[in-house]
Amino acid sequence: FVVCDYCSIQASYPYLASVCEKMEGSLTAVSKYGFKLSLDSSYPENWPQAHTPRWKQIWDILPMIIRYLLVYIKTIICRHIIVMDYIKLVRSKQIYGVPLGGIGVGTIGRGFRGEFCRYQLKPGNCDYSTLQANEFIITIKDAANMTIFQSTLSTYKRSNKILSSWKQRLDASKCKYTGLYPRAWTEYDLSDYGIKLICRQVSPVIPHNYKDSSLPCALFIWNIENISNEERKVTIAFTFKNGMSDLTSKSTPCSTQSFSYLDSSGVTLRNYIEKMPCTYALAAKLKDNMNVSKCLYFNPTSDGAEPWNQLYDDGNFSDLTKTETDEVYDEVGCGIAVQVKVAPGAVEEPEMCLVWDMPIVSFPEGVTKYNKFYTKYFGVEKAALKIVNHALRNYKDWELAIYKWQEPVLNDAELPDWYKAALFNETYFISDGGTVWFTLGEEESERLPVTDPRQKYGRFGYLEGHEYRMYNTYDVHFYASFALAMNWPNLQKSMQYDFKDYVFLEDHHRQRMWYDGKFAQRKIKNSVPHDSGDSNGDPFVLINVYPVHDVSEWKDLNSKFVLQVLRDYKLTMKFEDGSFGKQYLEDMYKACHVVMQKSMTFDTDHDGLIENSGFPDQTYDAWIMTGSSAYCGGLWLAALYAMVVIARELNKNEDENMYAGILEKAKTAFEDKLWNGKFYNFDCSKLASSVMADQLCGHWYLRCSGFEYEGFPKSNVE
Repeated sequence: FVVCDYCSIQASYPYLASVCEKMEGSLTAVSKYGFKLSLDSSYPENWPQAHTPRWKQIWDILPMIIRYLLVYIKTIICRHIIVMDYIKLVRSKQIYGVPLGGIGVGTIGRGFRGEFCRYQLKPGNCDYSTLQANEFIITIKDAANMTIFQSTLSTYKRSNKILSSWKQRLDASKCKYTGLYPRAWTEYDLSDYGIKLICRQVSPVIPHNYKDSSLPCALFIWNIENISNEERKVTIAFTFKNGMSDLTSKSTPCSTQSFSYLDSSGVTLRNYIEKMPCTYALAAKLKDNMNVSKCLYFNPTSDGAEPWNQLYDDGNFSDLTKTETDEVYDEVGCGIAVQVKVAPGAVEEPEMCLVWDMPIVSFPEGVTKYNKFYTKYFGVEKAALKIVNHALRNYKDWELAIYKWQEPVLNDAELPDWYKAALFNETYFISDGGTVWFTLGEEESERLPVTDPRQKYGRFGYLEGHEYRMYNTYDVHFYASFALAMNWPNLQKSMQYDFKDYVFLEDHHRQRMWYDGKFAQRKIKNSVPHDSGDSNGDPFVLINVYPVHDVSEWKDLNSKFVLQVLRDYKLTMKFEDGSFGKQYLEDMYKACHVVMQKSMTFDTDHDGLIENSGFPDQTYDAWIMTGSSAYCGGLWLAALYAMVVIARELNKNEDENMYAGILEKAKTAFEDKLWNGKFYNFDCSKLASSVMADQLCGHWYLRCSGFEYEGFPKSNVE
């Protein structure tokens, strides 16, 4: 029955209810695996991000340092943000847990101690604030309706400057956190007050489900168990404020409104994020035995006594005197509270939902306004309540899909526990990596053929890192792309079509490279670019913003494009949401062919094997490679074999024979130049005997594509 929706089973076959309950328990129970620690945990070490190089290293790169500082000063004067900031490094706060939200809609971070922190609602940018007004509060009353316990459900160190009335009374050592992306569980041991509480956090990140995975929402399911011998009345309150920091800009209006929509009730908070409209919605599912109360306004910079005392006295927020507030240019907090009676030995489950509806966004230096992908299903106006309703009605199906996705790995006895946790938790970047996912604009949609996957799946982008603000950095996406190709293959496909088009683009703008001070054309024709643009610029329009080296001379990018094309084609044959098929190869072939022709110009001695140029001309952009190298040469061999396969699939016999001939020459040169009897030398320089850990990258990619030893001698690489 794992393949079925357990709710549907119970409705259709009541006699299977006990089976379904067991299955539901396994779906929702605290995971055995994941990021696990108690809420009083602290990390034993606190490593700085900055690393001081040796004096010789500083001397070697001193000209580049000077050029960088000049650029940095210029960006400050022009009020821009540099694309790679080595001056103001972001120090890890060692607080983070599983983030909230789907893919491409911006995320709201959660700390394992209960923080709402690290907001990525402005596309491609991160605010590392922790907002104290964004909080859960529990109130427990006994059978005599006397409050016996009230506390925030967080244990991080709060400032006393604001909301000082909100007390933290949890015993952090008795509370536990488990994070297994995209879900998390926090267990609160309140047995001294007759209650055990578990918060299950669910975000819609679901492989092969594009509609629901695009939603800006998260669910909080509260499991309240009464372990006492008398009734308990328990209230869970959820509060939230406008903006992304404790000092929100007062130049834009903000207002709140009460709502009851179908089987949910709550509050909406209309505000602006960097002048882009955003509606927060806090909602609870209506149930017969639960009372939902609402707070339309509290001052998040005050001591917070009014809402705190209302909950303490009544277990509810005071009755509303009106259903909405006037627009104000100030800090605004609001909240909902769900109160439920829990009989001795019983379990109750309030269900809450948070939505941030920010349908249309733009970038600082761009003129284009982009519709987020979820607007394809929910529209660009007043979608928040529709998303609330959809999420509360469908989250159990999401959890079933997540469970089925993770179960084979978690139940594999041959895999170590740390790997099971890391495999899924490191996938967090699919939503938390400054990710954007847009529908196409009308003009572009009319220009592209109806068969283009971007018509259906839109445009996708994610940052190289929070401090390396370049979208879809292709040299490293080569490695990360497996997460997309295996779980959301049509996003990988969409990105490949973007880069296919980029190959033929030309941008004559010249920019000075940081590394050597030379001017280089931003984008030359018939080459794979480094990236899709800067999140603080005009991405997807102004591409190739990487400023360190002239990437048109990089020796790995073109090979990596070809290898991804073949990998995608072979890998997706088994997927229900569609094999890419030969049409994909047909569409990609011209781009593959021209970039391979470009790479052939790097073969300076005409032995079939490309040579590096004595500067960092590949993804390891501080490492100099001279002559043929194990890394770039190995990628080239693999790309040549990939072209043989692709040409054969498309019945391009002449091209197949050409690439096969070059491959045979290149294989001989690779062995003669680099094989030392034990491993392949780093390159052909005097320091060639260094071991390049990634020397078999090309071989690895072919193996992942279903091939064996076609490009490399088995005796050398097995």
